[in-house]
Amino acid sequence: MSTSFLRLSWLDLFKMALDVKRARGDTFEFCSIINAKSGLCDGACAFCAQAFPERTKAPVYPLVDPEVVLDGAKKAKENRAKRYSIVTSGKRINDKGFGKILDAVRLVLRKVKIEVDVSLGIIPRDYLVELKKAGVKRVHHNLETSERFYPRITTRIKWEDKFKFAQMVKEEGLELCCGALLGMGEDEEDWRLLADALYELQPESVPINFLIPIKGTPLESANYLTPTRCLKAVSYFRVRLPDSEIRLCGGREHNLRELQSLAALVVDGFMVGGYLTRPGRDPQLDLQLVEDLGLKLN
Repeated sequence: MSTSFLRLSWLDLFKMALDVKRARGDTFEFCSIINAKSGLCDGACAFCAQAFPERTKAPVYPLVDPEVVLDGAKKAKENRAKRYSIVTSGKRINDKGFGKILDAVRLVLRKVKIEVDVSLGIIPRDYLVELKKAGVKRVHHNLETSERFYPRITTRIKWEDKFKFAQMVKEEGLELCCGALLGMGEDEEDWRLLADALYELQPESVPINFLIPIKGTPLESANYLTPTRCLKAVSYFRVRLPDSEIRLCGGREHNLRELQSLAALVVDGFMVGGYLTRPGRDPQLDLQLVEDLGLKLN
């Protein structure tokens, strides 16, 4: 799709996205995460509170025990989440930590009827093999933005390495959750370039996050998003990636505001129960929204 396609109004794109979503059906899904290792990040991404904890006051703690992960899974299940992801900060989890992750995955799958995903950074191929054996079906790793814009976010992690890791996830027969963080100063051409990369990867799930400017980060003064701009972006990714689940994640409450209900009509799910360092809204409000729209929660 050309850049001229993105020159359509948000309303015209939204109408097109509605048609794509109707063809996918009226089902909806909640997912949830646990911040299992926080504030010990060496990626220095400009948007991330965990990369600058001394300035942002983000929580800092090492990898939690499997029992803590289990408690989070039980809470996610109470909130009607179908999927639950174990997320760790940093470029990748180390060998000792990975052993604890495997223990946590096995424990949750024994005790809670929920799908367990992981987001552990750029990990080795043999880790993927072990995760699959343990029962993980889906691995998360966002591209965040286009390759051309990414150096403005960090130079410590190469976008190309992220893309290659996403390819490796698919090669190992695991599902891929791979998406975007919008509102960092990128333009609509960057949306197109990112969507092209995602189309090549064909991820099963595409999470769309919206920047919440956090005091103490290099992007603390960013102010690039409006509710209709967010809805335009969501609609574009919906139309561009018709075979992927599109889900709204971090920053949706802050940026979409009263347009969340419109966005829900063209996506496949919400992340509920809060984000890595920021709370979300009451999951009961999300449940009410889904019911009011007549969607069927998986």
